[in-house]
Amino acid sequence: MTTPIEKLHFTSDYMTGAHPRIIQKLMDTNMYATQGYGDDEFTTSAEQKILKACTCPNGEVKFLVGGTQTNATVIDCILKPYQGVIAANTGHIATHEAGAIEYGGHKVLSVPHQQGKISATDIESIMQEYQSDLNKNHTVMPGMVYISHPTEFGTLYTKKELLSLSTVCHKYHLPLYVDGARLAYALGSPDNEITLSDLSKLADIFYIGGTKCGTLFGEAVVLTQKNMIPHFFTMIKQHGALLAKGRLLGIQFDTLFTNNLYETIGQNAVSYGQQIKETLINSQFTVPFDSPTNQIFFVIENNLLAHLAEQVEFGFMQKWSDSESLIRLCTSWSTTEEDTNKLLQIIRNLK
Repeated sequence: MTTPIEKLHFTSDYMTGAHPRIIQKLMDTNMYATQGYGDDEFTTSAEQKILKACTCPNGEVKFLVGGTQTNATVIDCILKPYQGVIAANTGHIATHEAGAIEYGGHKVLSVPHQQGKISATDIESIMQEYQSDLNKNHTVMPGMVYISHPTEFGTLYTKKELLSLSTVCHKYHLPLYVDGARLAYALGSPDNEITLSDLSKLADIFYIGGTKCGTLFGEAVVLTQKNMIPHFFTMIKQHGALLAKGRLLGIQFDTLFTNNLYETIGQNAVSYGQQIKETLINSQFTVPFDSPTNQIFFVIENNLLAHLAEQVEFGFMQKWSDSESLIRLCTSWSTTEEDTNKLLQIIRNLK
């Protein structure tokens, strides 16, 4: 009987559990009895640490469980019933959230992307077109802008790009919302220009991802001004997004923001991702765009794809040609040097 090959796991960055420090803290506090719904000492401490790290003393932080839930809740709370959200056509809310935004009653106003990003020029064009449309009262009004950092392609906004987006959004009174599901991998990249403090100054609302960045679950929504969303706590509950045992979220983020863990947890993942990218390029694979984070995309012949799939779990993205596919290899905070080296050798042996 043939023993099955133990595959390497490079599918996504939420495949494993949580950082050992978080697991230990959850175990240490398991029998504590605290108030529910985030009214506990751990959640209060986590909020204070996050606001300090973001240099955002006048803000507030709320904790939700998952990314889609967070996006759907925040966007629905910001928009008026007749408004929609501008996003790249590759944005998570426009692709892999099963129409959650539309299910909540709002349209995603998708625009073409540039390596996953949208620009201030895109927003300017959309708003000028809307304002000059004689039939605008019959159409969906743009009400906010959604971006992610890193993008779905693992690319990063520059500080200049984010500043330009912020400026045009303020010009048209459009709240700028940043999805930070993989924010730790941006912070861990040497190419990143945007700090947590920059986000608190240039975005109106953003969230700090935990699910893909070392927690069992959880995302921390940062509102850069208190009461930006009136009765946000109540509206979170209306959306079924309020965790009764809120301290589980507080403990995890309190740990992430102790001793700069969050700002460093993605560094190894980025380093391993860049090693993978360099090996792919040296092995004559096409890397269609430069991702400086933990997601690496490349083109592979379909006959080689089957061979790779026998040894490695990866993310399939799309058909590239009749004989090729675009796929993704994704590292995470828990990726090991040993597994990375095994993957590099597999890549070298493919051609």
